[in-house]
Amino acid sequence: MEKIWAERALLPDGWAEHVCVTIEAGRIARVEPGAAPQGRRVALLLPALANLHSHAFQRAMAGLSEGRGPEPRDTFWTWRQIMYRFLDHLTPDDVESIAALVQMEMLEAGYATNVEFHYLHHGPGGRPYANPAEMAGRIAAAAVRTGIGLTLLPVHYQFGGVDRRPLAPGQDRFGTTPGDFARLVEASEAALRDLPADATLGIAPHSLRAVSPEGLADCVALRPNRPLHMHLAEQVPEVEEIRAAYGRRPVEWLLDNHAPDRRWTLIHLTHMTEDETRRLAATGAVAGLCPITESSLGDGIFNGTIWAGAGGRYGFGSDSNIRISLTEELRTLEYSQRLRDRARAVLAVPGRSTGRVIYDAGLDGGATAAGRDTGAIQPGLWADLAVVDLDNPVMAGRRGDQMLDSLIFAGQDGLVRDVWSAGRHVVTEGRHLDRDRIIADYLATIARLQDRM
Repeated sequence: MEKIWAERALLPDGWAEHVCVTIEAGRIARVEPGAAPQGRRVALLLPALANLHSHAFQRAMAGLSEGRGPEPRDTFWTWRQIMYRFLDHLTPDDVESIAALVQMEMLEAGYATNVEFHYLHHGPGGRPYANPAEMAGRIAAAAVRTGIGLTLLPVHYQFGGVDRRPLAPGQDRFGTTPGDFARLVEASEAALRDLPADATLGIAPHSLRAVSPEGLADCVALRPNRPLHMHLAEQVPEVEEIRAAYGRRPVEWLLDNHAPDRRWTLIHLTHMTEDETRRLAATGAVAGLCPITESSLGDGIFNGTIWAGAGGRYGFGSDSNIRISLTEELRTLEYSQRLRDRARAVLAVPGRSTGRVIYDAGLDGGATAAGRDTGAIQPGLWADLAVVDLDNPVMAGRRGDQMLDSLIFAGQDGLVRDVWSAGRHVVTEGRHLDRDRIIADYLATIARLQDRM
């Protein structure tokens, strides 16, 4: 049992002072506002978000794609070719050390959960490993080391395009037939058995480009009670390719052929019409937003105003992991809306500030996307908690929603001081408990990669 006493805390019904939170067996057992000081004393206690979309291995190629290539215009599609060339050198050991760094950086940023959209399955040239979940097991091993909550999403990836063309070089490390994918899911479940009880599994058909309609239907039916994630409507060429093949835009086709609901998390959604936005928002599906990566890749701007106005739910992920910063992820969403609409406080609502609205949305959408009992400081939920330092110029004198606004819009990295994931106290004084060794292993991995490349 552990007790945390917070001067201020964000509870489901709003801000409270002098809050004692008791943790037992990884879950929140009791929440007592107005309590006398006891246990570990902290300034500001927040429920910690889940990072709902990550491709861990891409962290190691951050900064390698900023030069101009031979094409007249650099886009997501030219970036993708760089990614394929890079990943061809990765070994299972490399992936484990990269994933550990990613998970450590997530925890230090204030995330308690890594939802890993995992599609790097095979060896170079598509050569299968003896264990279909060799790479998935390395993500799980990293989670054991870092203590982060893990929702593992093995990815089904059938084709190189909606025309069912074969996988290109680089893509062949992702490839799965329906039978392969069913075996991968079973092996991935086995890889999670040695993890703590909060670890779980979901299903991820990669996209409408890479999975056939039949393959998508198989995915929907495979684990019907687990989260289902898919990239959707991220790029204009993707929209055009799907429309040419199926006679409908991606979101239109999905709504006409499936019944997305709270189980579904749809990643990016940067190219929807207003009607698509409203219709999809009404389903309860979560929009998985990755504003830093979407900015980096030039994807486009998610229509957050129409989505939110239609009651749409959303959460945040770090996707390519070019930079892992929870506050910057949230800030970039709001700033994208401001730049588009030439207005301020776009996502704020009466009674709740911009930062509060965005943070609350991230808690709700992230918990649902992760399939995890979390998202609030509430008895019965996993103890996913983050402590923010108030003794600094950014946070000084702030009260209520102003604390979140200052954290998100004026804060810098390092304001998160402590993090618990399912009661595991893995970040103290702003540092992960195994930081030095994780960084040393990562640096050694990069040195080996440079030798091979």
